[in-house]
Amino acid sequence: MVSESPLESTEHGLVPRGQGWFVLNAREAPWFDRKGRGAYCEFEGFEGDADFPQLGVNLQRLGPGEPMAMYHRENDQEDFLVLAGEALLIAEGEERPLREWDFVHCPAGTNHVIVGAGKEPCVVLAIGARERSTGPDWGAYTVDAAAVRHGAGVEQETTDPEEAYARFPERERTRYREGWLSG
Repeated sequence: MVSESPLESTEHGLVPRGQGWFVLNAREAPWFDRKGRGAYCEFEGFEGDADFPQLGVNLQRLGPGEPMAMYHRENDQEDFLVLAGEALLIAEGEERPLREWDFVHCPAGTNHVIVGAGKEPCVVLAIGARERSTGPDWGAYTVDAAAVRHGAGVEQETTDPEEAYARFPERERTRYREGWLSG
C-alpha cells in the first residue's frame, strides 16, 4: 500500500515531503518566476523530495513573446497541452500556431520550443518522460533560424543549460501570484 505524502507549508507554497501520493492545487504549489521566460509551477517541490522519476509534470505561464525554453531536443518524448491562450510551436524548423486545447506530441529527438503568442498570457501543461532525458546525454539545445527569430534559440549548439540560458536572469522561487492561472 502506498502512503500519502504529507504537504509541508513553506514560504513559497506547499511542498510534498516524501514519495507517496498527494493532491496539490497549482495555486498552492511553489512557482518559479523566470523573467523573460514566464512562470513555472513546481509540483515536485524545490528540494525534489517528491522527485518524479518517470515523468516531469509542470505548468508554464508564458506572456506574449516569452519562450518556454530554448529550442532543443530531448532523448525522451515530451507532450504539451495548451490550457489557455495562444502560443507558437516551433518544431523541426516549422512554425505552428497553437490555441486553447491544442495538444503537441514530440517524440524523442524532436527539436522544438513553445513561445507565448497573442495578446494575453497562455498556460501550458508540459509532461516529459525521464528515462533518457536526464544526465549528460539528455539531448541538446540546437540551432534553428525560426527559434532565434522568436528569441527562443541559441546561436551555437550546446548541451549546457547555463550557456543556453545565459541571457536570462536567474529564476526566482515565489508563491503563486493571483491572475497567473485563468478561471
